[in-house]
Amino acid sequence: MRTILVIGIGAGNPDYLTVQAISAMNRAEVFFMPDKGEEKAGLNAIRLTMLERFVAKPLYRLVDFAIPSRRRADTPGYRDAVNEWRDKLEAAYQRMFAELGEDGVGAFLVWGDPTLYDGTLRILKDMQGAGWELAIEVIPGISAPQALAAQHQVTLNRVGEAVTIITGRRVGEGEADELSSAVVMLDNHQVFRRFAGEEAEIFWGAYLGTADEILVAGKVGEVMDEIERVRTEAQTKNGWIMDTYMIRKPETD
Repeated sequence: MRTILVIGIGAGNPDYLTVQAISAMNRAEVFFMPDKGEEKAGLNAIRLTMLERFVAKPLYRLVDFAIPSRRRADTPGYRDAVNEWRDKLEAAYQRMFAELGEDGVGAFLVWGDPTLYDGTLRILKDMQGAGWELAIEVIPGISAPQALAAQHQVTLNRVGEAVTIITGRRVGEGEADELSSAVVMLDNHQVFRRFAGEEAEIFWGAYLGTADEILVAGKVGEVMDEIERVRTEAQTKNGWIMDTYMIRKPETD
């Protein structure tokens, strides 16, 4: 039976790799490398750096696969668009797995943690449900929210509070308005501006764990223009950006 390793590689710093992740990387015969175009080539460069540093015997092969485009999160029918996108990826996975022998071991190097806002595991489970004989192993990684909190030296929750992780799309729809704090991912429209009129703080970070890391913190109304400025400059320079932030409102009695 083919074995597929879904390896969380952390938020960008090679030192975030766990011993378990390194052991799994050394088992893989094939690494499936996502091709998101030139603007995301930097992500694969970091993946390759990790392979060069941590794989003792580099006998593996690399198999590239194109990531299909999908509709924006703020357009109608977004859930249907995601399902269509996953169907296209599943077709790509089926072609790639032909690169493995019946008992071969392949691996996906997933940014952050495979269980948090990543579709790889869901697609593989769908394939299992459709009759594919796959042994799936999931190796957790340090997620962007963890790296963000560590770099800003804050906790993800305060006493008696829950940890809420939400997308920018849902924040834009008002789902975080009543929360005392929330970690926001996948925000391409800087919807944190909706909290500018409140005494809310923001802890923002981009390229977490990499040499290009940028951190900004302060009252939303005071630093939101600075965040947008450095974010735009960095995205123009690098051709891509991955950022995460936490919104935190004053504690109430």
